[in-house]
Amino acid sequence: MTSNKNTTSKLDYSLVLILMLLFLASCAAIYSAQQSGQYDRNFLVMQIAWYVVGCVIVAVVMHFDSDQLRKLTWYVYGAGIVVLILLILAPESIAPRINGSKNWFQLPGIGTIQPSEFMKIFLILALARVIDDHQQKNVMKTLQTDFWLLTKMGLVTMLPLVLIVKEDLGTGLVFLAILAGMIFISGITWKIIGPGILAGVLMVGTVFYFVLWNPDILEKYLGVKQYQFGRIYSWLDPYNYQSSAGYQLIKSMLAIGSGQTSGKGIGNRDVYLPESQTDFIFSVVGEEYGFIGASVLISLFFLLIYHITKVGMETKNHFYTYICVGVISMITFHVFQNIGMTIGVLPITGIPLPFISYGGSSLMGNFMAIGLIFSIRYHYKKYMFSTTS
Repeated sequence: MTSNKNTTSKLDYSLVLILMLLFLASCAAIYSAQQSGQYDRNFLVMQIAWYVVGCVIVAVVMHFDSDQLRKLTWYVYGAGIVVLILLILAPESIAPRINGSKNWFQLPGIGTIQPSEFMKIFLILALARVIDDHQQKNVMKTLQTDFWLLTKMGLVTMLPLVLIVKEDLGTGLVFLAILAGMIFISGITWKIIGPGILAGVLMVGTVFYFVLWNPDILEKYLGVKQYQFGRIYSWLDPYNYQSSAGYQLIKSMLAIGSGQTSGKGIGNRDVYLPESQTDFIFSVVGEEYGFIGASVLISLFFLLIYHITKVGMETKNHFYTYICVGVISMITFHVFQNIGMTIGVLPITGIPLPFISYGGSSLMGNFMAIGLIFSIRYHYKKYMFSTTS
């Protein structure tokens, strides 16, 4: 029996501190970015407002325990699919095309809302539910059960992916990153994962071949658009496209390089970079705060990822562990892809930097994911001085 049992539900104050530091970094970067005078709107005030909304989302999500989240999973996943279908069917008066893509709903008094940002979280919940249910039903693992689990995970991911990837290739890559991370933690044998990785590498190589030498096939059969090809071409040779697709990348690298070790100081930017408050916010950090400031920001992300990893390892609930892996996969891919594209290491995909870039949908989606992590710690029961006889 268990005696002297003391149960406590606690708020994760370490995670609160990390988010506060990311909030301060976001405010400093956006304040500098909006000094370019490109817009009349005050992005800093709007970002603070979205952070407040994000805190409300966390307060709501963290009160759902494991059983409640499991019950809600297929409802929110299904609702997300319906909204993505409505986005495709909606007239442009409701869902306008912005920069060539139809990814947002225009809501009066609120602005634009991007459904795919929320679908990422619904996908994480759905994949966690699929893995957990499968493992409970198949205690004895075989190649057949592992292949069936992989098939189910693929189907759950492909449904929203097909609805998104034609208009938003970058977000589609995030979905694949979430799937990949959760496959690795699912327990599927490497006899299946190994050939899958090889097939993925061959597929990427084939796509690059067609992009570089025969793009008409991708455009005709997969619906890939010309401006998406331009992102690849401008990444490989930005100076040949500096008047079009390569302009942002050249300016971004110039801004980051000019920051050198300690940066130029807040408000002392010399390089004009359009839309720098969104996807290219890291360029602002690199120019004004230099290598030191950029390193501090990257360290904050490592702390965030480390902390979520620790939470996932401490919980005894497998469903929660799978959720942690999904959130880690999402945030890690966002950080590496966003920073990589600003320094020319990776192609430009339009993926924001989590918690730093300006954007209501992105922030709300990220806070929904963090709310799940808060939920794990909030409902984690810690037993003090417990003994079993």
